[in-house]
Parts: sequence; C-alpha cells; structure tokens
Amino acid sequence: MQRYSAETSGPPGPWISLQAVVCILFLAVTPAALHPQCLDFKPPFRPQTELEFCVMYQEFGCCDRQKDQDLMARYYRIMENFNQQGFESCAGFLMELLCQECSPYAAHLFDAEDPSTPLRTIPGLCPDHCSQVWSECRSIIPFLSDDPRIHRAKDDQNRLCKLLELDDADYCYPHLLSNRKLTQSLGRVQTDSEGCLQLCLEEVANGLRNPLAMVHPNDGTHRFFVAEQVGLVWAYLPDRSKLDKPFLNITKAVLTSSWEGDERGFLGMAFHPKYKYNGKLYVYYSVEVGFDERIRISEFRVSANDMNLVDHTSERVILEIDEPASNHNGGMLLFGDEGYLYIFTGDGGMAGDPFGKYGNAQNKSALLGKVLRIDVDNNERGPLYRIPTDNPFIHEHGARPEVYAYGVRNMWRCSVDRGDPQTKEGKSRIFCGDVGQNKYEEVDIIERGRNYGWRAKEGFSCYDKKLCNNSSLNDVAPIYAYPHKMGKSVTGGYVYRGCEHPNLNGMYIFGDFMSGRLMSLKEDKNSRQWKYNEICMGMGLTCAFPGLINNYYPYIISFAEDESGELYFMSTGTPSATSPSGVIYKLVDPSRRAPPGHCHYDPLPVLVKSNLIPFVPQETLFGVELPAEKSGPEPTKADDWLLELLDHLSERGRALTTPAPVRTTKSPQSTKRKGRGRKGKTRNMSELQNGTVRLVGDRIHGDRGRVEIYIHGAWGTVCDDLWSMKNAEVVCRQLGFQYALKAARNSEFGEGKELPILLDDVHCNGTESNLLNCTHAGVGNHNCAHYEDAGVICGNAKPAAET
Repeated sequence: MQRYSAETSGPPGPWISLQAVVCILFLAVTPAALHPQCLDFKPPFRPQTELEFCVMYQEFGCCDRQKDQDLMARYYRIMENFNQQGFESCAGFLMELLCQECSPYAAHLFDAEDPSTPLRTIPGLCPDHCSQVWSECRSIIPFLSDDPRIHRAKDDQNRLCKLLELDDADYCYPHLLSNRKLTQSLGRVQTDSEGCLQLCLEEVANGLRNPLAMVHPNDGTHRFFVAEQVGLVWAYLPDRSKLDKPFLNITKAVLTSSWEGDERGFLGMAFHPKYKYNGKLYVYYSVEVGFDERIRISEFRVSANDMNLVDHTSERVILEIDEPASNHNGGMLLFGDEGYLYIFTGDGGMAGDPFGKYGNAQNKSALLGKVLRIDVDNNERGPLYRIPTDNPFIHEHGARPEVYAYGVRNMWRCSVDRGDPQTKEGKSRIFCGDVGQNKYEEVDIIERGRNYGWRAKEGFSCYDKKLCNNSSLNDVAPIYAYPHKMGKSVTGGYVYRGCEHPNLNGMYIFGDFMSGRLMSLKEDKNSRQWKYNEICMGMGLTCAFPGLINNYYPYIISFAEDESGELYFMSTGTPSATSPSGVIYKLVDPSRRAPPGHCHYDPLPVLVKSNLIPFVPQETLFGVELPAEKSGPEPTKADDWLLELLDHLSERGRALTTPAPVRTTKSPQSTKRKGRGRKGKTRNMSELQNGTVRLVGDRIHGDRGRVEIYIHGAWGTVCDDLWSMKNAEVVCRQLGFQYALKAARNSEFGEGKELPILLDDVHCNGTESNLLNCTHAGVGNHNCAHYEDAGVICGNAKPAAET
C-alpha cells in the first residue's frame, strides 16, 4: 500500500543518545496540527438548533440541543446543594467545567483521544485556573467526580491540580481559548503552509481488479455496484458487505488484457433514472468483432427473480463504434438531469488524432472524440434510441445527430453536479477530465454544441498551430489545466454535495492517474474563476479518528458518489485488469461534520439470495503510534521509561533522528518512515559496496521510504517517473524483505534535494542483486528532478490481495 513521506533522515544505526530521546519526546507531545475531536471520537459540528446552556459553543462544538439540555439539568441538580453564597461563588465555575464536554477539543480535555486511558471526569485544567477553582470553589469537586484519586486529593491544592493537568499543555482549559494555533482556523478544512488541504480517508472495499466505476441505482436501497475492468460488476450492501455472486458477468465478451495500462475493457455503467421501475442499466465496453475492435454500448435488465442479478439474456446492443486503435476508448456513461444518456468517446487512439484532415475530434460526421446524447426511453418497440429534439447539430448537413459536443481527446470520468443542497446553484452541470497529449491535462464543463478544442488545442495551449489559428474554431476553454510536471493523466471527479462534510460543499474533487495527486477546484462566485488547491493526507493527529486512514494506492482510476451524495475514489497499486490491488476510499473532512442525526437515512430492504462476504478493512493509519494501554493509574517514572525505550531501540537496531520536514510534491502527505538495511552490524561508510541502498523518510518503521543508493563513495537518489514494481522487488530483496508492496514515485517519501541524482530510467526484471545490475541511463546521467525521486514499501507478509 502506498505510503507517502515528508521527512529525510540519516543512515540507520543501532544507538541513540538520551538527548535525542528527550528531543523526540518533546516533539511527540507538541501538536503537529489541529485536532478538534468530540467525546464520541468524531469531529465537532455546528448545532442545528440554538443551545440554551453552553451558549459559548453555539457556533461550533460537540453538543446538540439534547446534550446541552442534559448538562443544564446536571448543573441544576448540583447547584441544589449550595446556598446563596455558594451559588454566587461556584455557579460560573461549574457551568464552564460542565460545558467543556461541548468544547471542540473535548477529547483532548477529557483524554478521550486515547481510548486506552480512562475518561477524565473533570476536564484538564491549566495550573493557574485550577488554583483559582480550588481557592474559590473546591466544594464542587466531589459533585463533579467519583474518581477516588480526586476525592483523596481534593483538600490538597498541589496534588489535585497535578491530577488535573494535561500531558499536552496546549489543550488545557482555559488557555486553549486564547491559543491562536488552535482557534484561528477552527472548523475549517486545515491546510499546510503551502495551502494543501488536509483530508482523511475511510476504506470501503478492497481486493478489486482495476475498479473503474462505482454507481448506485438511486432506488432507495443505498446499494452500490462496482465494475471491474475485466467485465465483472459486484453488488455491495449499505453495511459494505459484498454479494459473492456478481451482479453482472460479461468477462467472455469484454476485450482486455493483463498488460499494465491497457485501456480496453469494461469501461462504464449507468442505471436508468427510472431503474427502480424499469430495471434498465447501460454498459460501455470494448469488444472484438472479427479483426476489428469496437466500442459497444448495451442495455441490460435486472432479473425478475433476483434484484441483485442482471438478466444476461436481456442484452440489446444500442450502439457500436469502430475503434482504429487500442487506446483512447473513452468509456463514460451517465444520465443527465433531463433524462438523456450521455456517451463520452475517445478520439480513436494513437497520438495527435491523425485520422483525416482535421482528426476525428473536429469531424462532426464521426462519433469518436465526442460527447454523444441519445434518448433511450420507450425503446421497447421501434428504434433502440432516438435523437433528442434539442441536440445541437440535428439539422447540420453531414453531422451525426447524436453529437452533443465535440473536440474531445479522451474524457476519462465525468459527473453531473447535484447542485447546492439549499440553493440548487450549479445543478445539472456536467464536469469532465480530458486526458491530454504530452503537455497538459484539463477539466471541462460540458455545454450544448461547444467545441473543446482538440486537436487544435491541448489545455490552453496550441497543439496543431494551423487548426489553432483558424478563426472558426470557436472553442471553449477548460476551467482548469495543469502541466505534466503535476500529472500525466487526469481522472475526472465530482462536485461534493453530500451531507456529512459541510466544508466540502461546492468543491470539485478530482485526481491524476499517473502522479497519484488528489486535487480540488472551488468556484469564486463573484469572479467565476476556479481556485485550485491540492489535497493532502492529514499529517500528525489530523486523521487520528477511529476507522480513518491517511494513505492510498497511487493509481487513481475513478471517482464516485453514493446515493446520499458522499464522495469516493478508486485506486490500485498495479494498473492491470487482473491485479486484485484495487481499493475504494471515502473522502472525509476531519475538521467538521454535520450535526448528529442530520444525515440519517433508512435504506429500503434488499432481498439477498446469495451469500454475503463481510467487509474486512486492510489499511491502517500511518504516522501515528497509538499509546499502549496503561497498566495502572500512576504513570511509569520517566527514567525507567527512557531506559526501557533505549533497550528497545538497541534490540531492534533502529535509529531515531529528528529530521527537518520536507514537503512532498505528491498530494497525500503523511508522517514518513525511515528505512533499514540488512540485519547485522552497521558498517562504516568506507566499507559500503557500490549499489548498497537505504530507505529514508520514516524515523520509526523501516519498511518504506525514499530509495537512496551508494555509488563511488557518495549517496544519491533514484529519480525515475517510470519506477516499477520490478525495481522495487530488487530493492526490497536487497534489504532483506520478502515482498515489494509498492513502487512509490514522484517523491512520495520526500525529495532528497541535498543529494545528487545518481540513477534514472532504471529497468529491472526483478531478479538482479542490486539496481546497478539493472539497465539504467548511466551513473549520474538523468533528465529528471528530485520531485520524481523514487521510493518503495516492503514487507514480509503477502499483500492482502494475494493472500
């Protein structure tokens, strides 16, 4: 599984100084990023209705009206034990202490962020405030806590306040209220110093072979259906269990292969808007007819006897289009809000759309390089589809009436905007990612009759200068384009319109298949310009919530939204139609959630006639070591703890350092992991052999990191945008691991800027003893930069997909 790095470190070694340990301990208790969290282990929210008691957390916190009422009732029960003088002295203190359960940092105040420790009964207090509470109203302490340690210490100010101290003083009450680091951007999506949005993920499904579509039938069942490139579609229930019998199996008809990057196969699926009533669905796949390759769009019906099974005998071929090459197959199907079926075709393949005088994309008499729109309603008798009367070229001589828009190269993944949940602004817009030629990738909004420029233009730039200068081109510019130093194959996404993460509303989230970047665009309502932000995986404690992770496989194949509008993406570790390394992830904003109960829905029942395979998550959060369960109420003495840690480090033969952070150029940024060499004694630098490798980028674990190689007396990096699993196998085996789990590219474990680039264009067959024995461009010869520094993830257990 891909793990990203943002740190560098020195060579591994078995010893560490006491000073270094103390330094590490200091770093460990300093919050790396904001981490608002409630006592239910979830992010804070804005209450739906006004609070009456804890009004200081009315705008943002952890209490809804019911919790607020419960705290107010407890307040009055306690205050019944006080006379007028006691009321005047203690009411304010009692209110603020009770209301810290509503604080957006309640989990920190009550030690709930560590599930292995008992929940505090009194929030963590700053020493000066604790002294004030003790001096002016210590009599409320017994009413707030039944902890025997607090009862024994209630008459001893120093002892009591020591118990109420927090390990992390940044979060103590009330100083956290004036801590700008904690308050200035509370409730908003967190960003790093360069504006990269910090989001998290939830694993939804795994073990899939190039999952390239996840669609829902919008029938109230909240099922989702996942299509694999080989021609299988699987049904999943709302609890994420998978039916063991495929919903659709057309593997014998689908044309594809196991070659990495083969673009042919089962490419798209869409349910009819009235699927709940007519049971119709449409699929887009590659077929071979004689010696010809074709695109086929077919209609199927669900079985009359099983709502989770397609009637395979019901297939009707709606449309077939000859494909002159094996690439640029398009593949998207979707229904617009007006009920028509949109079909997105590629330009026919090869490079530069070389078909005819102007290419397929600019030729309105060809169906390739187009957005097609057809009407498939009421097609039981007569033609299989009709032409909508408002299609733009229906009366143009020589133009195909199916054409809705043209000038398309290879649009990969499109979506319909549901519109703002309240205002419906943006509703019905169709967003697409159009894969570029050799310089730029672009994102477009599809409009009736418009020309999207290819092959005259690529992004905003001219590609065919003669066509580009044609005054009749009249093309529409993309809303965003990016160069190939950022990514080389755009994967279109969705505008987020779900309920669970209000901060993401209106954000178009998409990715890049080759670089693994997650990206976002947000429209400025005044200027109508689109603002770009990269999306990173949350660092430090940002994603430290139950069930969340901060890492993913790099090859982003597709995006999806479920029936309630929540957003997902699919990616894989090996881009082959036969590799079961595909995973589906749900995007999560850890900074804010919707109020409890606001996003509730009741799925309609599903009659299941096959066995269910329960979902078992395989991924874990990286960069955060969860504390071990405490054996008793008193902490271990610091000196003993340090000695134990030193012994542990010595036994493991690992080194801890405190490297300076380095921002990766890739999007998912998590705490990084440093590498280890073979077991045995650490050798002096002069004893190292040419080809020795080390992993850099993680100071705790040694199974992943940036690959650095020792050649002719110097360490350097391997810079390679075509870094492969075969190369990773050589490195991992050289370091003593059985398996290579990931070949990480594009400086996913940080850039080794302080080192020379020693190897580029490395190509291994997987059996070599080291990288120098593989073919490469020559030591020191390269045409790359450190943002392409290669890395690996190794392991001694088979990947989950193989076990």
